[in-house]
Amino acid sequence: MKTVRILPIALALGSALTLGHNLAQAGEIRVMCYQDGTECDVTADLAKRFEAQNPGTKVIVDTVPYKTIVEQLPVQLAAGQGPDIARVTDLGGLSKYYMDISAHIKDRKYWDANFGTTAPWLRPTPADKGVYGFMSQLTMTGPYVNKTLFEQAKVPMPGAKASWDEWMDAARKVAKATQTKAAVAWDRSGHRFAGPAISYGAKIFDAQGNPVIDDGYKSTVNKFVAWHKDGTMLREVWAGSGGSTYADSIGEFINGNVVMVLSGSWQINRLQKDVANKFDWVAVPNPCGPAACTGIPGGAAWAALKTSKSPKEVGAFLDFMASEAAYADFSARTNNIPAHAGLAKKGVNYASAQPGAKAALGVFGSGVASLAPVAYQFQGYKFNRAIMLPTVARVTQVIVGEMGSDEAIGKINADMQDALKQAQK
Repeated sequence: MKTVRILPIALALGSALTLGHNLAQAGEIRVMCYQDGTECDVTADLAKRFEAQNPGTKVIVDTVPYKTIVEQLPVQLAAGQGPDIARVTDLGGLSKYYMDISAHIKDRKYWDANFGTTAPWLRPTPADKGVYGFMSQLTMTGPYVNKTLFEQAKVPMPGAKASWDEWMDAARKVAKATQTKAAVAWDRSGHRFAGPAISYGAKIFDAQGNPVIDDGYKSTVNKFVAWHKDGTMLREVWAGSGGSTYADSIGEFINGNVVMVLSGSWQINRLQKDVANKFDWVAVPNPCGPAACTGIPGGAAWAALKTSKSPKEVGAFLDFMASEAAYADFSARTNNIPAHAGLAKKGVNYASAQPGAKAALGVFGSGVASLAPVAYQFQGYKFNRAIMLPTVARVTQVIVGEMGSDEAIGKINADMQDALKQAQK
């Protein structure tokens, strides 16, 4: 009997590494899953359907924290001890570890028709035509606002094309009137930082496609630091951690500590569950800078990994999960925007979504049309973490007073170049 596993909950670093080794038994397929809301729970339920259709194959779905995916999975894979399938977000950065399952799927034309636009995000090289998995959903970075606080403060919310400066000004007024701890917070993430940076004119890439840290990027750093220093930004989110460690802002939003957060569409399910009746919340379009009004597209992908000893079963399971019926069920029950072209055109019936969640899904879905071309380029760039991680570490150092913005920009660029050299070895 084949066993498909999706790795255990709350792994510590040591146990995660030894687990990858200990589970490497003949006939087992291990899949590492994290969830923002109910993604792994729904996958476990769908896996039972797969088992019924494929006697002899058992699917066991376990969950790990997102931090395990970001920090521990790359270490496992580099050591040759990783799982067989993983739900990943560092799409290009891990691509050298992906396994081509094109020989083990039933209908390649179906995959190309429905996942063709995002398939390059998973491929190790631009010329590669393999199938390495698929996007479990399409996400977009963007803000959420505490509508109840705006109403209590009697401050009108800015319109659809409002600038970041206008939103900051409005949120400050609301925070002051309602005695909220801070006006705004952004996830401690270079990915989240990139949307506003592009909006403020950051080119991200030069004419040859090489990454650059330019005046637009510097302008965003200066604004972001200034918002921290004048108290607009909740200091704890970025200054509360060291290095490039990820921290989300949505917990502070749920607890009523901020008026507005920059996070993303993947948080809709969590907000629907955890905010409940505490207050009314809304998703709003990405604020504008002088160059754009953009977030960053993305999402998590189910990726097949070279560590698998059962490529046929891995291909069969991913083929099932990518099928229109299973994908539609997954999207509807997890309140996610589909990355499946056919379903995106037909629409998804979010039967379990409350009115606020349905409205938020609509805002993010319609916002896809406003994404800047460079935002797609950034998301698909194989080494985008070489830009994102130094941004988090160095901007934090400016916020806490360890260096100035000019020095930070220089160090982000130097760190980026060093990371690129290491990644390309």
